[in-house]
Amino acid sequence: MTGCSSFKILRIFCVQFFVFLLFLFQSVSSNEKIEFIKIEHVQNRVNTKDWWQTASFYQIYPRSFKDSNGDGIGDLRGITQQLPYLKEIGINAFWLSPIYPSPMADFGYDISNFYDIASEYGTMEDFKNLVVEAKKLGLKVILDFVPNHSSDENEWFIKSAAKDPDYKDFYVWHPGRPNPNGGQPLPPSNWISLFRGSAWHWHETRQEYYLHQFHYKQPDLNYRNPKVVETMKGVLKFWLNLGVDGFRIDAVPTLFEVDKSSNGDYPDEPRNSWNNDPNDPSYLNHIYTQDQPETIDMVYQWRTVMDDFQKENGGDTRVIMTESYSAINIVMQYYGNSTHEGAHMPFNFQIIMSLNNNSNAYELKRICDTWMLNMPKGRTPNWVMGNHDQNRVGSRIGSDRIDMMNMVLLSLSGASVTYMGEEIGMIDVWISWKDTKDPQACNTNSSVYWKYSRDPERTPFQWNNTISAGFSTTNNTWLPVSPYYNETNVMNEDKTDKSHLKIYEKLMKLRQTDTFKYGSLYTESVNQNIFAIVRALDGADTYITLINYWNEHENVDISHLGDFEHSLTYEIVSTNSDHVEGETVDARSVLFQPKESFVLKYTQNKETISDDEYYKYEVVFSDY
Repeated sequence: MTGCSSFKILRIFCVQFFVFLLFLFQSVSSNEKIEFIKIEHVQNRVNTKDWWQTASFYQIYPRSFKDSNGDGIGDLRGITQQLPYLKEIGINAFWLSPIYPSPMADFGYDISNFYDIASEYGTMEDFKNLVVEAKKLGLKVILDFVPNHSSDENEWFIKSAAKDPDYKDFYVWHPGRPNPNGGQPLPPSNWISLFRGSAWHWHETRQEYYLHQFHYKQPDLNYRNPKVVETMKGVLKFWLNLGVDGFRIDAVPTLFEVDKSSNGDYPDEPRNSWNNDPNDPSYLNHIYTQDQPETIDMVYQWRTVMDDFQKENGGDTRVIMTESYSAINIVMQYYGNSTHEGAHMPFNFQIIMSLNNNSNAYELKRICDTWMLNMPKGRTPNWVMGNHDQNRVGSRIGSDRIDMMNMVLLSLSGASVTYMGEEIGMIDVWISWKDTKDPQACNTNSSVYWKYSRDPERTPFQWNNTISAGFSTTNNTWLPVSPYYNETNVMNEDKTDKSHLKIYEKLMKLRQTDTFKYGSLYTESVNQNIFAIVRALDGADTYITLINYWNEHENVDISHLGDFEHSLTYEIVSTNSDHVEGETVDARSVLFQPKESFVLKYTQNKETISDDEYYKYEVVFSDY
């Protein structure tokens, strides 16, 4: 602290001590247990953050984004045509789900050639043109990197099955256990695939089992083979040389399995007592097939590839984003340690995993704190609200909470990740058993498939109210178009003064302000229903995002959230709000309609700003 008088120091201490007593009294009176009290001082930040640290990422599922040739399948030319839309709504970078050649057993995650483009999506020239056009608009291009497995139609696997000396151990093979009844050996272990059933598949040509932690047409690569490690690093370099700006790394926890025992066998995994379905992946506790120690080091090696490429070629940082739904203490290791840099963005799935339509403000506060309090010092947070594997926000949290959740996503500090369609409020589409394409669902039956299907969140993007929602010129799209596309589409929402899309665009503009890029973050559950996010920066406007999570009217005093002179301005209001942007409100009495959300602004008198450092405090409550 510089230039602070002893009076100022005493005043700050008194304020902090009063806050401590206030929260202690409130917690005791409400029978809540205080788990943690944190008083943290945050100095004004120097504006030196890298591009990705405050970026807004957008996930495109290519098969469903835009079809340029009328075959009912989205493609690269369609994406290129719509790049101006991404720029217009404020996106900084877009991530493409797999676009590589594939038999499509798992819609692109079974890759038959890591160095080319799937013909239904276009050509390599189409991809190069996409990169060029994206660069013109200042958009970064992120590719999906799928390192855990390939397709069984990949030439590597074909050569491995034939015991080609260069590829014999490229995959995880095992002769199996002796069969007491004679005939084909038994599977090497009881391991279960994440797509149900045994994780081992017998190969007639090689007369051995191969491991597949996902679909049986997705054999696992053997990362204990140094040649595999170097080959996959070469895949990264190949696409970096074509101009991509980073990778989202798929299915990181399953990269390694426990090594074979001295007698060459794999151990059985213990059973979970609460699951009685022997084909369900949760039937077992995956202590030997997920989150092995070697996985973390592999992520660090990939980070080195990215950093070395930048040193040699210059340009902006090439980023790594990792996918893992593992325990928080494991995910945090992906960031790196004192000697190694890791992923720039280990995806933060806390909201996806823990928030639902029955949650409340206390739970949302805990969800935010779980990441922020576990994140290693000096790292950057990120927030993911949805993706191609999860039900859409409007379906799992509520269609009347769409604006609310976009406000949360885009108000928190760090990077944000939006799944295509969430900005216009798309919801899941009911897909019949007959129309189901997802192998995860197809491996079940007509009575339970819907529990496993990811098709509902993968339906075609809704551009307008023409045929097939403007996604394609044919009615025969690869998945059915939403029956609600006439109301929910980009064209309609762009013409409407108050829409999900307009709110999203306004939030994205706020993210470009110094307050949102460099300011401090403070979150609070004002009560069980009201959640607050405060973004503040010395010399700049302060913004308070407030949401009413429940279906109740509220009147709250938020004057304690900052040194306000009572009057705040409505900056952005949700579509279900009767408030008008530009109106003022007294911080001592803020009214909420059910499930309403808005962003308030406080403009400081810059002539009276002190040189005090900004202090924040937060209380994290345990479950009750």
